[in-house]
Amino acid sequence: CRTSAARERSGSRAAPAGARASSRTGSGAGVRRGAVTVGVCAAALVGFACALLLPGRGGEAAAQTPPPTAATPSPAATAAESADPDGAGTLREGDSGAEVTDLQQRLLRIPDVYADGPTDGRYGTVLTEAVARFQLWYGIRGDESGVYGDDTRRDLESRTASAGG
Repeated sequence: CRTSAARERSGSRAAPAGARASSRTGSGAGVRRGAVTVGVCAAALVGFACALLLPGRGGEAAAQTPPPTAATPSPAATAAESADPDGAGTLREGDSGAEVTDLQQRLLRIPDVYADGPTDGRYGTVLTEAVARFQLWYGIRGDESGVYGDDTRRDLESRTASAGG
């Protein structure tokens, strides 16, 4: 009862013991909550920074890391290149030789496909466009556009065989 009397004498100056404890706990909880928030934000920033440094995940480190390439073609790579997905006799832009010359001569026999095109044996942009045009006009769908593969070859040879090809 002595504390009650002391409280009465001091008026509202002294807070009850329970009130003091709760006010301390409330401010301590706020400080702890703030510290946890700062810690979580710092961890998130560190995590994002580390993610940018991982190779293959974007950022500068991934751009600086060149993809692994073989300095010299291995026998397996050479075999894979010769096993062309469009067929062994496939011709495409960049190729040259007698087969390309034969293609150019055959395309000249088809009206308006390769009009006045060169027969120099080089598979260039003009020839690629002519092959694509031939494929489009005659509905050939088995080969890439502008690539002289098995399906395009069969169709062109059948159309030009009777014309002396």
